[in-house]
Amino acid sequence: MRVLSEIEPKEVFAYFEDICEIPHPSDKEEKLSNYCVDFAKKHHLTYYEDELHSVILIKEATPGYEDEPAVILQGHLDMVCEKEPGCTIDFDNDGLDLMVEGDYISAKGTTLGGDDGIAVAYALAILASDQIAHPRLEVILTASEEVGLNGAREIDVSMLQGRRLINLDSEEEGILLSGCAGGASVTCTLPVKRIKASGCAYTIKLDGMIGGHSGVEIHKGRANANLVMGRVLMTLSRNVSYYLADFAGGKKDNAIPRDCSAGIYLAPEDEEKAKQVITQLQQSLSHEYALVDPDIKITLEKDTSVNPQMLDEDSTRRAVMLVNMLPNGVQTMSADVEGLVETSLNLGVLKLEETELAIHYAARSSVGSAKDALLDKLVYLTESIGGTTHIAGVYPAWEYKRDSKLREKMIDVYEKMYGKKPLVEAIHAGVECGLLAAKLPGLDCISIGPDMQSVHTTEEKLSISSTKRVWEYLLEVLKTK
Repeated sequence: MRVLSEIEPKEVFAYFEDICEIPHPSDKEEKLSNYCVDFAKKHHLTYYEDELHSVILIKEATPGYEDEPAVILQGHLDMVCEKEPGCTIDFDNDGLDLMVEGDYISAKGTTLGGDDGIAVAYALAILASDQIAHPRLEVILTASEEVGLNGAREIDVSMLQGRRLINLDSEEEGILLSGCAGGASVTCTLPVKRIKASGCAYTIKLDGMIGGHSGVEIHKGRANANLVMGRVLMTLSRNVSYYLADFAGGKKDNAIPRDCSAGIYLAPEDEEKAKQVITQLQQSLSHEYALVDPDIKITLEKDTSVNPQMLDEDSTRRAVMLVNMLPNGVQTMSADVEGLVETSLNLGVLKLEETELAIHYAARSSVGSAKDALLDKLVYLTESIGGTTHIAGVYPAWEYKRDSKLREKMIDVYEKMYGKKPLVEAIHAGVECGLLAAKLPGLDCISIGPDMQSVHTTEEKLSISSTKRVWEYLLEVLKTK
């Protein structure tokens, strides 16, 4: 049963609900890409689809707008797929279970994908209409944005005429985003040796944390489950002797991990001491994170499913050491923009395999040299204890453009509509404008979007009233000559 059919603007939410019914996790956007291609065929639009399933849709100007500069609308097709324990939704095959509470749309037990399904919905609703005035529209819908901006990196945009781009991937109404950080994905790998297990098997579980977007919310001081588990294991090693067998936490390198687990082997006589250490750590963490992450929970339980091959003593020591000595979180605040994070990194995914420990980071900086220095530090520290580092998905910062005709126009339209100026800001999160600007010389970019809360988490919400206001604002920008 359709949930959003009576919510205004109906044309936008009709497409948004369609999008939510189509599985579209990162790197598996083909079904949603096919939907967009079918839409283009139905509406007789020019379209392009590449091997990654990014899509470009083009609609010519409406009468009277033929001489206006072409405008590019841009968003991404993929969503971050997180779900609560016990949720049975299969993101590869199932649609989302939408619900409406007051002014907010969310999904039961999962992320909503408002980031960035609402951009796709806005674009399709405009392209489908015969009543909306606009110049030539060129819509770019990229794949694999959430896993390294891969779609924007690979897409061919040589056919585009536009040099004014409105990115629809922001999450705060009333802000014209005019710059963002660059970044990279980093994997630090440590080889390990396993031996036949001895002692009693236990699993340590960490959960209850809020998590969040590693760009937008990295400065909020929330607990990173992988780092907290590293601390648990380090503290435990100072009190009892144990061997590590399993270690896993997080699902996306750009999402602050909410849970983590570790399997260990411990001498039976050390069980009570280990439980005392865990209890003391629980109290300490509850106090430290009382205001920003109050529901952290640590448990230690016997578990016969722990890997029967544990790490040897040296591998256990080096694995715990690496997790604790690598940097994480905010590294530098911007000297140019008050309150803006300049450089940070997020240990988003950690996995102990049979022969190696793999640690996956999302690193960001609005200063290229600072980003390079941070990557060098990761390489140096990992190599110092016998590991290796692989850097991928490097993307440039989107630098603030002092002379922006598009920004001037959008400020003017906003002021006329609402009687006040919008905020003009830069953010620490990565958006695709930097990569697209490198492909389209002289590109003038602004990013906007409706209010969303807790993106990349199962508490994600999209404001209905804000979605309507941003829709009306976007149409007025397109209409204004």
